[in-house]
Amino acid sequence: MAGRRAQLPQLSGETFLTDGGMETTLIFRNGIDLPHFASFPLLETEQGLNALRAYFATYITLADSFGVGLILDTATWRANADWGERLGYSTDDLASVNRHAVEFLAELSQTRGYPPIVVSGCLGPRGDAYNPNSMMTADEAEAYHRPQIETLADTAADLITALTLTYASEAVGIVRAAQSASIPAVISFTLETDGRLPDGQSLRQAIDEVDAKTEGGAAYFMINCAHPTHFDHVLSEPGEWRNRIRGLRANASVKSHAELDESEELDAGDPLDLAGRYRTVRTHLENLSVVGGCCGTDHRHVAAIAAALTT
Repeated sequence: MAGRRAQLPQLSGETFLTDGGMETTLIFRNGIDLPHFASFPLLETEQGLNALRAYFATYITLADSFGVGLILDTATWRANADWGERLGYSTDDLASVNRHAVEFLAELSQTRGYPPIVVSGCLGPRGDAYNPNSMMTADEAEAYHRPQIETLADTAADLITALTLTYASEAVGIVRAAQSASIPAVISFTLETDGRLPDGQSLRQAIDEVDAKTEGGAAYFMINCAHPTHFDHVLSEPGEWRNRIRGLRANASVKSHAELDESEELDAGDPLDLAGRYRTVRTHLENLSVVGGCCGTDHRHVAAIAAALTT
């Protein structure tokens, strides 16, 4: 894994964009029904593929306009065993759709030379991304996520990124499974309005725990699915842990997860205000270089963020 990890261009410190909130964009702006908030079934139809192609093309054009790198995550955040079963997908079906998701992005990435497009195999939590009501041990998480990670490791994916994780032991299991499969892993935690993980642990404690139990195995850490006003106060705490955070994909809305869960309308917030808060966050995170959006954000937010951090 060391050689493959060393080749990740986003570790250079240059700015890399990600997309915004894929699922919220597809649902609220494109009017596409996504049962269980899962986008991977779109890979199964020509209409779905066209929707994904148009969605990703917007961000390729955006990255081109700023002359920066781009990290694209596969539409596989829900493509694990429990969510797949809810949607009628067998183990073989899930393996196939994970492979297809990487092939799809690899084909899109060929339309661009330099700065590069990095293809990331996306993982999500086993349970609810807002509420860790059923928690696994690290060993259980490693066994649970291993099939998806091994499938992605056997493709052209440059790394895997686990988004919206709510507790540290699931992250530990994911990193260990990635280490066994020889593919770099990025861990992204979601935070509540108090700046802590949904299970109550501090961000610093979670990062330190994952690093301690995996020998620093994660390529880097990210924060996603939270607004900067929820966590900017915790980033003033000094320590090496802050240097491990390279990525931020914030929500557009200042609302809590509970409020967003109950909302029937999209809260897109203020793109320019959000971009300004990214600039402030970067004063605490000197290694911050991977930036994009999460729930409620789209290309307008990511464009504003890119402008704030590159001009």
